[in-house]
Amino acid sequence: MKARTSLMNFMTINSTLTRRTALSGLAATAVAGLVPSSAMAALTTAQAKALIDRLVKEINRVINSGKSEEAMYRDFEKIFAKYSDVPAIARYALGADARRATPAQMRAFTKAFRVYISRKYGKRFREFIGGKIVVKQARKLKKFYEVKTIALLKGQEPFEVVFHVSDRSGKNLFFNIFIEGINMLLNEREEIGAMLDKRKGNLDRLIKDLPKLA
Repeated sequence: MKARTSLMNFMTINSTLTRRTALSGLAATAVAGLVPSSAMAALTTAQAKALIDRLVKEINRVINSGKSEEAMYRDFEKIFAKYSDVPAIARYALGADARRATPAQMRAFTKAFRVYISRKYGKRFREFIGGKIVVKQARKLKKFYEVKTIALLKGQEPFEVVFHVSDRSGKNLFFNIFIEGINMLLNEREEIGAMLDKRKGNLDRLIKDLPKLA
């Protein structure tokens, strides 16, 4: 149970309200705001499931590759860049401060955030070594698609990992992950907000530090 316990401890959201929380709120309905209604025009349930099928195959390949930790992190960064809507996730994580950032700052933040998020979740997926993730089912929700998978780890009870998928970027990509019910988007908004608060709102400092914080 060690890996599962560390996973839950890692993903637990700090309940202390920050400036970001007060400005933006962390209501679950805000997640749907990432995906406009028009996003449903092309994407289908089968396509959403196929995307996560490919993603899961790559994750399973990496976690059972026997590669070094750093090599795995590089692979996970490539996976996030290929399968996730990193710009949308980064903008949501930055919250209200994204509207105040310059285009150059947003580009730099998105690049730094991609390294941060891939290493952070790469560490979590490395805990699945010796196990695998299996895609179970997909369904259409109001403005996006939900694809449910099951993580099968040795010596542990199976647990659910859920992906949310849309085509809002022009490509079929996932924009959120739930691991045992913990919402990546909301967790990262809280975490990034706390990091920015610690730097007194200095986004450039956060951009510089972020890749080293995972």
